[in-house]
Amino acid sequence: MTTAAMTAVTISERAARRIGEILKTEGDGAMLRISVEGGGCSGFQYKFDVERAQAEDDLVIARDSAVVLVDPASVPFLAGSEVDFVDDLIGASFRVVNPNATASCGCGTSFSI
Repeated sequence: MTTAAMTAVTISERAARRIGEILKTEGDGAMLRISVEGGGCSGFQYKFDVERAQAEDDLVIARDSAVVLVDPASVPFLAGSEVDFVDDLIGASFRVVNPNATASCGCGTSFSI
């Protein structure tokens, strides 16, 4: 497996559509930043922010009208993950399907490795 394949983060079609809708309301140049921070009930948590500034060393994932940024410190935690958008009975949310997570919390925003 190549290094690019191991660090790849993908965006599902549903997530790309929803991200595109959100970014359209934010105006030109808006991008979604996904980062991993310490905290949450399982040790790490995902954070989603709308940003206009892209750092030189950000991983940039583009699909349709969605542009997602991941900072270099978060890339190893998200390697091989897919960002999806789920709309079910308990609500609508972005969900990260992360093969590196050994455990996660019930809400799906916190994980451990």
